[in-house]
Amino acid sequence: QVQLGESGGGLVQPGGSLSLACTASGTFFTIVAMGWYRQAPGKERELVAQVNSGGGINYEDSVKGRFTISRDSALNTVYLQMNSLKPEDTAVYYCNTRGYDSNRRIFDAWGQGTQVTVSS
Repeated sequence: QVQLGESGGGLVQPGGSLSLACTASGTFFTIVAMGWYRQAPGKERELVAQVNSGGGINYEDSVKGRFTISRDSALNTVYLQMNSLKPEDTAVYYCNTRGYDSNRRIFDAWGQGTQVTVSS
C-alpha cells in the first residue's frame, strides 16, 4: 500500500511564492508518475503539473512559466515550486502518484490535500 505525505502550502499575497512537497512511502514496485492536482471551491479537480519516470513534464496552461515541478526519484518525492502566485491559484492542492505495487498491479494514490490561499 502506498501512502503520500504532503507538506507546504499556506497563505501568501499575490505575487508571492510557495512550495509543496510530497513523499511516497510504503511497499511498491515502481512509480510511473508523480504530480499535483488542485480543486477550487465549486470547480472540478484539475491537473496542475506532472512528471513521469522518463522525465517528461506536463503543466496546466495557466501555470506555465510560474510553477516548476521536480522529482527526486531516490527519495520518491515530488516538489512544486509556485512563483508569481495569483488569487485564482487558490485551491486545495493534492499530490498524486501512479505506479505498480509489489504484485505488479497499477495503483493510483492521493494525498490528503493542502490548502493554498493567495490573498492580500
